[in-house]
Amino acid sequence: MQLYNTLSAEERAQLIDEAGKQRLTLSFYAYAKISDPQKFRDELFIAWNALDALGRIYVAHEGINAQMSVPADHFEAFRDTLEVYDFMKGIRLNVAVEQDNHSFLKLTIKVRHKIVADGLNDETFDVTNKGIHLKAKEFNTLLEDPNTIVVDFRNHYESEVGHFEGAITPDVETFRESLPIINEQLQDFKEDKNLLMYCTGGIRCEKASAYFKHQGFKNVFQLEGGIIEYARQIKEENIESKFIGKNFVFDHRLGERITDDIVSQCHQCGKPCDNHTNCFNDACHLLFIQCDECKAAMENCCSTECLETIHLPLEEQAKLRKGLQVGNKIFKKGKSDALKFKKSGDLPDKPLAKVSTKNIRQKISVKKILVGKAEHYYTKSKIAQFLIDNNELSIGDKVLISGPTTGEQEFTITEIFANGGPCETAKKGDQITFEVPFRIRLSDKLYKILG
Repeated sequence: MQLYNTLSAEERAQLIDEAGKQRLTLSFYAYAKISDPQKFRDELFIAWNALDALGRIYVAHEGINAQMSVPADHFEAFRDTLEVYDFMKGIRLNVAVEQDNHSFLKLTIKVRHKIVADGLNDETFDVTNKGIHLKAKEFNTLLEDPNTIVVDFRNHYESEVGHFEGAITPDVETFRESLPIINEQLQDFKEDKNLLMYCTGGIRCEKASAYFKHQGFKNVFQLEGGIIEYARQIKEENIESKFIGKNFVFDHRLGERITDDIVSQCHQCGKPCDNHTNCFNDACHLLFIQCDECKAAMENCCSTECLETIHLPLEEQAKLRKGLQVGNKIFKKGKSDALKFKKSGDLPDKPLAKVSTKNIRQKISVKKILVGKAEHYYTKSKIAQFLIDNNELSIGDKVLISGPTTGEQEFTITEIFANGGPCETAKKGDQITFEVPFRIRLSDKLYKILG
């Protein structure tokens, strides 16, 4: 009985591409008493693995918190797997505004102490005594009330790229940090102000609203389904968006655009920008905002130190990392002295710019066929090396190179070297090289654009 992943992210991405089926990115949560989280976890893995459902899911005695990617043609079957459990009958599934077939490439279900690390002792207050849920139109109406205080219960790296107009945006790295800070900041407004709160998908507000009611706040409201559901409703009902910018999401997209406003800056040069990236140095992986120009110049690195490090021999890089907590064990969120234009805490409501050009890190919707995979990148000469696994590639072909860090970039092949020599057409099994105007990663795939 299979209870864990057997495929790598790269192998899964290739299978998804070959299948050519649309997938839906979605999220949901439910608070419930689960007596045996491990048994519950294993049941879910068996059911979802059979449907090719992928994602990052946390289960605990208090419930479930899930962000997932599900094949569109298995959507109803997936919903049926939830309906088996009484506490998930009729559960709201927050479907992403922007879809990406590669949003999740593994099915990871972990048993945790809590489904959200809130630092609260649930035995000290009634977690079911929650705030009033508001839909998008109701939320907008209350937001315009001068007697309302609106609070963003997300972290600084989330609110920096997008937030509701006039919101208090705490300069915190974790949800648990924000609760005592907001409680102290709003002590004088418990009786006479509307406390309006929101987060990404609603789960943080479920607990926060009950906590603040316990702290004595009389009028507590929360955005139903969070920003994800708000975005869907304003689009379907043609409602004005009071949210400006991007909604940060926790898959490789790192953001969904809600409006075309850019409210943040590249952390390196100060240019209006709201594209998050992770530092390419395996000993860093700092999450920060980087424009396309700095991305090219700094080769996806956050500092000159990291840029120098990635050009060292791999053995030397490994020695530098020895004894450090690195790789997938860390997730640093944009706090570094090297980032000169980092903003957090008190954020502007007025946009710095509008989106005017296509974001190369967003999904490019084109008909394409997988040709090969990256094998090497020669930094000084800016030459990419690929192995042709499928089909052929000729001079003049339009191609798309895609990867979690590289994004999706298309250009026309003007010169090819196959197996060390120049050629007009490369065939299956050929090892090819050609010049590219951007850095290539080993996780990148090469596609030929059709038509």
